[in-house]
Amino acid sequence: MKGSRPEQAVLSRDTDMTKTDATRAVIEGMVDGLNDHRIDDIGAFFAESFRWMGNTGCGQKNGLQSFQKNWQRPFQAAFHDKVCVDEARLYMGEWAAAFGRQEATHGGEFMGVPATGKRIEIRYMDFWKVEDGRITDNYVMVDFPHVLAQLGVDVFNGHGWEKYDRGEEEAPAP
Repeated sequence: MKGSRPEQAVLSRDTDMTKTDATRAVIEGMVDGLNDHRIDDIGAFFAESFRWMGNTGCGQKNGLQSFQKNWQRPFQAAFHDKVCVDEARLYMGEWAAAFGRQEATHGGEFMGVPATGKRIEIRYMDFWKVEDGRITDNYVMVDFPHVLAQLGVDVFNGHGWEKYDRGEEEAPAP
């Protein structure tokens, strides 16, 4: 890119590196709480006013009650016997990140798909900001197209770019 460049890493630029261990403790406790299927007392890890910012299909949850009501409860109703497996975690001051998967049974309606009883994988990436011992921001990407594909729904209607991986089509030239 020639010319001026956009400012980078604004949110994490001034992180307090002395808080790395405290951030790690909050995130590890929170993941254990999610694996224990805690909802009512999950505020032990999240600030009352925290923001959960998901990708399209997941929505935005502003505040702990919105997260509990509009994410945790519907998610647990759709997916039973759920376990979270972080494959990697990174900690830097007041920031933490992880990617991994949840393994769950599709036991309730999900995005219009009735329960199938299938055991599925739900891939995700999370970035958390921890302040004063609580998560204040959570940037989230949940791979709902992958979940739906496991349930027999192709959200890309055959136009996903996996076709380039399989050599079915040549990728367009730049």
